[in-house]
Amino acid sequence: MSVDIQLAPVIHFEPGAAAFKSSRGGNLAASALRAGSLVAFVAILLVFSLTAPYFLSVGNIGNVLGQSAISGVLAIGLTIVLIAGGSNVVTGGIDLSLAANMGLSAAVYATSAQLGYDDATAVAAALLTGVLIGVVNAIAVVGAGIVPLLATLAVMNIVAGLELVLTQNTVIPASTPLLSALSSSGPLGIPALAYVLLVFTLIAAAIVQYTPTGLRLYAVGEFPDAARAAGLPVRRLVAGAFIASGLCGGFAGVLSVSNLSGSTTGSGEMLLPVVVTALLGSVFSRRLVPTVIGTLLSTLFVGFLVNGFQLLNISSVLVSGVQGLLILLVVSATTLLRRQEA
Repeated sequence: MSVDIQLAPVIHFEPGAAAFKSSRGGNLAASALRAGSLVAFVAILLVFSLTAPYFLSVGNIGNVLGQSAISGVLAIGLTIVLIAGGSNVVTGGIDLSLAANMGLSAAVYATSAQLGYDDATAVAAALLTGVLIGVVNAIAVVGAGIVPLLATLAVMNIVAGLELVLTQNTVIPASTPLLSALSSSGPLGIPALAYVLLVFTLIAAAIVQYTPTGLRLYAVGEFPDAARAAGLPVRRLVAGAFIASGLCGGFAGVLSVSNLSGSTTGSGEMLLPVVVTALLGSVFSRRLVPTVIGTLLSTLFVGFLVNGFQLLNISSVLVSGVQGLLILLVVSATTLLRRQEA
């Protein structure tokens, strides 16, 4: 019997469907969590629109999208890992190396540009760097059997060290036609990076949520035992998720160079916003599971929150505190719901 035929019973379940049909109380709690997230989103827009000038103007919305492009691309990469590995961040899918991946990929791109290579070669080098980091993560998690939290933490430190060696802890400026195009404005005066984020999200959503491969990733993450019984290549799918995440890190590196006109150190500061965005994305989905579109909504949520604080001259320290609180609330709420289902 072919794999596709054997898989039919598994794919018949929509992602997360069995989890919330098991309990009426679980359904109500999930609905309340989803509604609460949407209410919070609307409340933030309303409060900042009344207190911050030009908050809901087309220009500012475009700026939020542009400023959120890098973290959004990284969060989508992390979302793919969460889907394939399961949303339990301790034993399931997590990739803590993404921010460091972006930093090293940005350094590779900027260095290649400084050495005189054309945009195509420099982009290929950055993307290959990201993919190789994803391969190392896949080998550590799938091959060596190391818990993803520890494996990607170790890779994060290795990659951060390689970035310091390559850059000598200095800024590497870069200027190419591609970078000029990415740092320019598009239609309606909206930054080109905003359009990049939207197009990238649509492509990722089409692949992850509407193809057989995407459905199998959900099956592996939510029903691993059933996926193995159906003959799915579980290890290969999980490894592929880490490689896809690495590719997102490489792509984000290119975007980072365009945003900063070069490669700079300190990419690790991106880790917390990326984790917040990816985990928060599940509360914007119908069944509280990670989705690419949900991640885009959470990217906008965090982006508008940070932007509103900036317009009101509120300390960035408070922004980090709010992001940490969001992680605590989302992880706590989803954990309690899963215990209720059990």
